[in-house]
Amino acid sequence: MARRKEFDENAVLQKAMLLFLEQGYEKTSMSELVEQMGIHRRSLYDTFIDKHTLFLKAMDRYAKLLDANLAQGVKRSKSAKKAIRFIFDYVIEGDQDLPFSCLFVNTAIELASRDIDADTKTTEGFTKAEQLIADIIHWGQQDGEFSSNRDAKELAECLHNTLVGLRVMGRTSASKEKLRRIADLSMKILDEN
Repeated sequence: MARRKEFDENAVLQKAMLLFLEQGYEKTSMSELVEQMGIHRRSLYDTFIDKHTLFLKAMDRYAKLLDANLAQGVKRSKSAKKAIRFIFDYVIEGDQDLPFSCLFVNTAIELASRDIDADTKTTEGFTKAEQLIADIIHWGQQDGEFSSNRDAKELAECLHNTLVGLRVMGRTSASKEKLRRIADLSMKILDEN
């Protein structure tokens, strides 16, 4: 007879995700995961198989939360310009559900060059973000808010690169004022003729 789980899998996965966000994959030990998640080591292995599988599931959870938060903010935006501004503000200010750090950026730096699964998840996350930005730019081009002289996809790639850079710089002692200046200047590309 199989034993019934005595924990909420989503809740413990959230805890693991936050620990990976804070410390990265390599620095996070199984002992720390067990302690942070509040479950027995055996339950961790029975449910998540191993640390790598747990990490990939944590990345999936992060992607789902990030997608939902961004989609909600963009949907509330009354214009494409405000939607792009929301994304930059979200990256600079963070969110109560997700700390400032970005699991995709952290993973790209730490693991992507030597872990195909991590690279795939990171690339998928970056691709979704670029597509969201491209859709917003296209919306702005149709409404005349943004110049139509450049391809929305290429503009999205450029802005996404800036967002990734802001995530990295945000991990340093760079001021939010500096990050906002970079965001403001980067957004001007949308108005160029």
